[in-house]
Amino acid sequence: MSEPIIEVERVTKQVRDSTGVLTILHDIDFTLARKESVAIVGASGSGKSTLLGIIAGLDTPSQGTVRLAGRDLFAIDEDARAALRAEQVGFVFQSFQLMGNLTALENVMLPLELQGRADARKAAAEMLQRVGLGERLGHYPRVLSGGEQQRVALARAFVVQPAVLLADEPTGSLDFATGEKVMQLMFDLNREHDTTLVLVTHDRTIAARCDRQIRIEAGRVAAAATIAA
Repeated sequence: MSEPIIEVERVTKQVRDSTGVLTILHDIDFTLARKESVAIVGASGSGKSTLLGIIAGLDTPSQGTVRLAGRDLFAIDEDARAALRAEQVGFVFQSFQLMGNLTALENVMLPLELQGRADARKAAAEMLQRVGLGERLGHYPRVLSGGEQQRVALARAFVVQPAVLLADEPTGSLDFATGEKVMQLMFDLNREHDTTLVLVTHDRTIAARCDRQIRIEAGRVAAAATIAA
């Protein structure tokens, strides 16, 4: 059996506020295989997005370990974590997170340029064509619809051929029909690129399309959470 792409071991996250110590996550354990898709589900405030941030190395746990492609994220410094993210991880957010002063093409080129890719323009244009935006290369985010902006975000995430795609409520700001189209595109791209997908969602229909569901309740993994959907 191949090495898991993501290993989360006894991850706990605590923060202090005026009332004392608040435990957001408590002893979270799971592993994900390469090419697997998993939905992290749970009520609002259960700790889903915090967990996703820790998996990405964007947030640090109070205790525990996360390994990405065999490397302990919190045994290396932030510069090394950033380099590992750039190499292994793509992100899709509810709020799109596009650069407003860059065109669709330039937004998708950006991660490739940061990698020093000489073919950044060609690869970005091809990926935008794949997501149905071949006629929108020179458009800025402000003149694109929400669905088009999320497709630009998908193109930007997949253009670097990431081993892992992390998506946080990617249809949360879209209407139902547009969200359905975006999710179909995400799952299609995920299969085409053999990516491991980690998806935070409150939508049961979307969660059911993943290989597994991990339910977070009050900061803990629910007992029956990791059975196949």
